[in-house]
Amino acid sequence: MARIPIDPRHRTHGPSTSVPARAPGSVRRTTSIDMTIPGELTLTGRARDLHTGLDGHVQVLDTASFDAHIDYEGGQILRSLQATPDIGGLDTFVGRSASRGYRRELHRLGTEQGLVGRAVYQLLDDVPGAALVSGYSPQLNQRDAGVGSAMRAAARDDRMQAMAGVCAGWQDGGIVMTSIRDGEMPPIELGPEAPSLAAPEDPWAWHELPGPILPHGMRRLRRIDVIAGTGPDAPLGVDAFFRDSYMTAAGVETIVHEYTLLAAVDPDGTRVLTSEATPRVLPFGQCPEAAASAGRLPGTTLDDLRTRIRADFVGASTCTHLNDMLRALEDVAALARSIGAGAAERP
Repeated sequence: MARIPIDPRHRTHGPSTSVPARAPGSVRRTTSIDMTIPGELTLTGRARDLHTGLDGHVQVLDTASFDAHIDYEGGQILRSLQATPDIGGLDTFVGRSASRGYRRELHRLGTEQGLVGRAVYQLLDDVPGAALVSGYSPQLNQRDAGVGSAMRAAARDDRMQAMAGVCAGWQDGGIVMTSIRDGEMPPIELGPEAPSLAAPEDPWAWHELPGPILPHGMRRLRRIDVIAGTGPDAPLGVDAFFRDSYMTAAGVETIVHEYTLLAAVDPDGTRVLTSEATPRVLPFGQCPEAAASAGRLPGTTLDDLRTRIRADFVGASTCTHLNDMLRALEDVAALARSIGAGAAERP
């Protein structure tokens, strides 16, 4: 298969080539959301929490899934939303925006029903992020076909101008906003090919994915490993991974965003001690500057971290997609408790 040339403006492209081995005394959460377009946007989510004992014994602690249909052309309105396990009141989201007010209402339902921290909650919390990133598909589809971007026509649109400063990649003076204000096409280009993260030596490395990504479809793939410390007073280790990818018409999976993150959390799973994000693949020249924002987490408690990230991590020093990764760290506390629970439940 011919390799896809990388545009020189796409400077951050050092993707992960493997998945770390599961550590004894750990819990691994993996999630995926597949996005199929055009017309109606279909989201298919899957997740699993897996405990690995000190002796290597594995135990599935939790699974989750959801399916959603979103009117992509009509303002990202949810037309259907179903999840397993079931969440009472989820039907009230139908007919409403998949972004505006969505997370606030989900937090209310999840808190009332004790779902915050579970895999199904993380999946559903990622719906706005998946709906947002799916917008790359029509742009990359056109680049894949060798034609100009629809953003050229929108370059002087006031809504595009208003995006200035929303994140590092769209900062004032950066390549995206400069291109838009010059009436030119932002450098939305196909990213590097996605190395396979399959682990033939470990059938438990990932949950079962829905199948191959369809042409012009996208996938958001996540992993969070929470690893027990070496002693009662030793911090917990956190090793996290995040990738958004796009499938070309020729069946080549390419990467739009990828980050990895290493962190340490106090033994009680309540407070972040260290945190460092590494940008692996990002679309625009200024995007990697946002990685430093992960360094603001040490000293922060995990309780209600999603709400605080949404309120405090804004502007040109941040990245919308890195924020999604950081938000999910709220669940480290629940995953840490699962390390002990998994061991206790073993026959």
